[in-house]
Amino acid sequence: MTISVIGISGSPRRHGNTETLLDRFLAGAADEGADVEKVVIRGMNYRSCQGCNACHKTGVCVLKDDFTPLFERILETDVIALSSPIYSMGITAELKALIDRAQVFWARKFLLKNLYFDYDHIKSHKGVFLSTAGQNWDHVFDGAYPVVTAFFNDLGFEYWDNVIANNMDAYGGIRGHPTALDEAYEKGGKVVRSVAHLRDASENQARVDRTE
Repeated sequence: MTISVIGISGSPRRHGNTETLLDRFLAGAADEGADVEKVVIRGMNYRSCQGCNACHKTGVCVLKDDFTPLFERILETDVIALSSPIYSMGITAELKALIDRAQVFWARKFLLKNLYFDYDHIKSHKGVFLSTAGQNWDHVFDGAYPVVTAFFNDLGFEYWDNVIANNMDAYGGIRGHPTALDEAYEKGGKVVRSVAHLRDASENQARVDRTE
């Protein structure tokens, strides 16, 4: 079975530093045989979470828009790559809107308790965060990590790795960075191989169990 990968671009600017980084990640995944899809939030019809808490009672979001089928695809995919530049020490409003809408899955897991991901599922579903920043500060990405972690946890993905590149102002953009694009390509391939290995191991164990 083919490994599926969804890359989500949270940048309001098309074909900028972070989307270019995401494109290289998806190219690496595709070259390993994965079925890849890129989603650009900027062009979608969506509304931000309105804090009504209806999902706490029903497990269903009252908002119906382009995010609704996207979440269905995310739940069925093997690898999800979230990408966002750093704006004001955090992720963009576009990506934050998607993450806030995932509150419905938090409600299902922790309040209604009708959504559960076991250890094997989580280990074989990988989440990757890709980001760029203009500043050269070591801590410039720190505000993004907890938000991304919450999203991956709520949707049953292991937070597998990051592809981050700061100091874009000095490099003149992502194409001037000496390693980031190659790293994104390599990690796109590596995560597909990792999931494929885990899937093969699980299938082999299932065959052993059936013969015992």
